[in-house]
Amino acid sequence: MNAVAETVLRVDDLHVDYSGAVALAGASLSVAAGELIALVGANGAGKSSLIRAVVGLHRPSSGRVEFVGEDITGMPAHRVAGRGIALVPEGRHLFGRLTVEQNLLLGDYRAKDKKARLDRLAYVHDLFPILAERAGQRAGTLSGGQQQMVAMGRALMRRPTLLVLDEPSLGVAPKIVERVLEVIDDLHHAGMTILLVEQNLHAALEIATRAVVLQAGRVAIEGPADLLATSEEVRRAYLGL
Repeated sequence: MNAVAETVLRVDDLHVDYSGAVALAGASLSVAAGELIALVGANGAGKSSLIRAVVGLHRPSSGRVEFVGEDITGMPAHRVAGRGIALVPEGRHLFGRLTVEQNLLLGDYRAKDKKARLDRLAYVHDLFPILAERAGQRAGTLSGGQQQMVAMGRALMRRPTLLVLDEPSLGVAPKIVERVLEVIDDLHHAGMTILLVEQNLHAALEIATRAVVLQAGRVAIEGPADLLATSEEVRRAYLGL
């Protein structure tokens, strides 16, 4: 990674609570342009809370979130998305009654250039050919893995500066998980900046450039993913031991 690469995302001393229950207690991290950061930790460590604060789904009680130098702390989710952050949420949240193609096009519904929109759709189809085959099928009738592909494709239709993925392998068949992770890896090598929350620690560290381990709402450890992959300290923090 270039030492002078632009900082795309900076989270500084972030605190988040839900009805008095502390979810984040001063978490800080940064993501440079072109990085694939794996955000890992035991259940309840604060991973999803951090992501929700970044994308505007939950307002932090204190701290700061900067995106490409702009303070977006507490900014509503639709405005955060408009700035160039695309979330692939846990659980996918598709429109089940709409077709695969309709769901994908909703990812770029504000686009005025029809040709550019269709070019982006073709790009998503190249990544996930099954979505072209199932274009007219209702999204709610797809398998979990195919729905995950739609959710990823919908986010990519926005041409994001930062792609945020929350547990993309959850509820997905192992064979499809392999393809999903391959696509994430390919996107990273094509230059996309990615923040990945993933329950599969081994898979996440295998494709990431750097890892950030959360424990009890704080960053416990961070460093090169290949080094942390063999760290007993990471295992303790990840497993909550």
